[in-house]
Amino acid sequence: MSFGLCGVILAAGASSRMGRDKALLPWPPSQASQPAPVAGTILSTAIHTLSQFSDLVIVVAGGNQAALSPVVYGGGAFLVRNPSPERGQFSSLQTGLQEVLNRGRDNALITLVDRPPPAEQTLRQLVEAFAARNYSIWAVVPEYQGKHGHPILVGREMIEAFLRAPATATAREVEHAHQGRIQYIATSDPLVTANLDTPEDYASLQAGIGERKLR
Repeated sequence: MSFGLCGVILAAGASSRMGRDKALLPWPPSQASQPAPVAGTILSTAIHTLSQFSDLVIVVAGGNQAALSPVVYGGGAFLVRNPSPERGQFSSLQTGLQEVLNRGRDNALITLVDRPPPAEQTLRQLVEAFAARNYSIWAVVPEYQGKHGHPILVGREMIEAFLRAPATATAREVEHAHQGRIQYIATSDPLVTANLDTPEDYASLQAGIGERKLR
């Protein structure tokens, strides 16, 4: 069901608020009473998850390229470096999407490394909606309780819109400019809107996942 779909993981951030590289945080989070079944990181889990629905996965790194390389290549993904990560996340998005086109793909499944990988069922729901979309639709975006999340699926038209935008733009600005071209898909998966910016965010999500496992 990949139809030329390329996974893109944006992982070039400095993780200054977390105090350590978010890409290398252990995942899934474990509790002392509920150890993780497989040791991994957010990045390795994201690569594995997106690989199930993509022809290939591209990871965009920055100054952390050397640290991420073993995880990226160990997961069978490709690494591209944002030469100027200080320009912000949109520059990483443009770097990743240009690589998508360079590799002959027209569709991308995009996520941020500080967004925990969603459930496989959620991704399947999104990919099926993208495959069945009317072609006036350029992107499919998940939402949980009315809040938009990640990953997002974009076709060639939206990829080109992102690439045409100035480096000072944001992904949200481009999406708003093409609001009528986006289909929002309601999900029951809170991970599509979870965000890991600080140690407190990580601890909170760790506790929440532990509680769900015990139910």
